Amino acid sequence: MKVLKIAAASFIMAAQLVTAQFKQTALPYAYNALEGSIDAQTMEIHYTKHAAGYASNLNKAVAGTPLEKESLEKILSHISKESPAVRNNAGGHYNHELFWTILTPEKNTMPSAKLAKAINDNFGSLDALKEKLSKAGADRFGSGWAWLVVTADKKLAVTSSPNQDNPLMDVSEIKGTPVLGIDVWEHAYYLKYQNERADYLNAFWNVVNWKEVSRRYEQAVK
Repeated sequence: MKVLKIAAASFIMAAQLVTAQFKQTALPYAYNALEGSIDAQTMEIHYTKHAAGYASNLNKAVAGTPLEKESLEKILSHISKESPAVRNNAGGHYNHELFWTILTPEKNTMPSAKLAKAINDNFGSLDALKEKLSKAGADRFGSGWAWLVVTADKKLAVTSSPNQDNPLMDVSEIKGTPVLGIDVWEHAYYLKYQNERADYLNAFWNVVNWKEVSRRYEQAVK
């Protein structure tokens, strides 16, 4: 009987994995690849516990509802009508799936010519953009995110959001397509930086994947 129960539980878990709409993308580098800026223990816990939890809990929150058949972006576009469980976990899943891709162990990546021009036109320089984004992250009270987004008029803008909200949500003060996001929840940095969020934000720029940010920008302005 015990064997049958274990087999049944394994079958149910396997079925859930197959049918789950929202899944984590494999991390594109090792947990220790960003050492010096983001430590391996933080990356492992962040990816395998926090981010995995958002994906799992989102699937539970939408199970048996019409949201099961909607894209993540569609869900976010009408998030004001959804439950806190959907809002928190849909935002958390989207935000982290973006976050992993805009980090890289590759050194000295730079914005594409097209993105560099947009940055200069909107902010004056890359350093000015970094300063503005870092300030947005530092000034975000409690947990949240700082964002570089492409607005509806194809301009770049910097904003921030509380908790796991993001600029794709209909509740966002500044709406747009995120091309870069900085996680300023304490779980993203506390093991290494403790209460020094500013130090984490300074180190973050050492591991930004400007190739991916550029790709996202160029896709958003098409």
